[in-house]
Amino acid sequence: MNNKIVIVIPYFGRWPDWINLFIESCKFNHDIDWLFYTDCPLPENYAHNIEYKQISFSAYKQLVSQELEIEFNPKDSYKLCDLKPALGYIHRTEIEQYDFFCFGDLDVIYGDLRYFLTDQLLNKYDVIGTHNLRLSGHFCAFRNNQRNREAFKKIKNWQTYLSNPHHLSLDESKFSKIFVPHRKHPNWLRKLWSISSRHQRKVYFREQYTTILSSITWLDGTKIHPQEWYWYKGKLLNNRNEREFMYLHFMNWKSNRWLPKQYRNKPPAWSKLPKLVNVNWQAVNEDGFQISEKGFTPLKQSIKDKLTKLSNTTNNNLYLLLSIITLQ
Repeated sequence: MNNKIVIVIPYFGRWPDWINLFIESCKFNHDIDWLFYTDCPLPENYAHNIEYKQISFSAYKQLVSQELEIEFNPKDSYKLCDLKPALGYIHRTEIEQYDFFCFGDLDVIYGDLRYFLTDQLLNKYDVIGTHNLRLSGHFCAFRNNQRNREAFKKIKNWQTYLSNPHHLSLDESKFSKIFVPHRKHPNWLRKLWSISSRHQRKVYFREQYTTILSSITWLDGTKIHPQEWYWYKGKLLNNRNEREFMYLHFMNWKSNRWLPKQYRNKPPAWSKLPKLVNVNWQAVNEDGFQISEKGFTPLKQSIKDKLTKLSNTTNNNLYLLLSIITLQ
């Protein structure tokens, strides 16, 4: 792979229970780097492609304030979601060796990212999102150039939004409009509009079906999303679809904040679990794990047996395997 990629994540407070499994999924993406700014202690799991910059939340807020020349002083670290559009600019010195920078979240488990982020795709596009016609806060990739690093400054009154201590969903709402301001228009008209802005050219937004229990229609055209996901040696699959997935964003199992309205009157599935992680992270390198409403659990033996037999085979065989599992 010729294009070097880094995912930048500021995170403060306490690591989530699944952090060691998250790291394991990063580890298998060995040619992509992660850069954390955090006050959390180093996790037990180690990956050569993850770098931790130890810094207090107050010091990080001061750094942001200096770089953006604003007063950035939220009490809640959730406000950092609004900062995602500016991360490439704030940390431009640390990421200068990379061809692409990304922002992301921790409530994900990655599959084989390079299976989707091929050099052919990266050479063709400057901005790559994982939803149709809007940026996704859990993952988005930008070519590391000045135009993209400073694109957030195209948001009208961006200083006011970032100085506001409350979370405003800036990363997905207003930032998306820089790249797809006419998303409801047909393709030919959007291409015509793009003549007026470099930010609207060479952008690629394709639904990757990453977020369960969202309002997004699934691959089969229904609103029924897969409820069992399998991570095995860097591959992410589920019990319904004959294909790999880029990553799983499981926020709707841990929180009902962004659930569709018809589900918000019920507590999220993981809130009722006495224990969320029920696998030994030191063994998942070989054994894999399952993700569902029951949390992180061992792979069912029947699934593990089939996956083990085909662990060194092609992706097509893995697709065939999942179709067999689905039919059983």
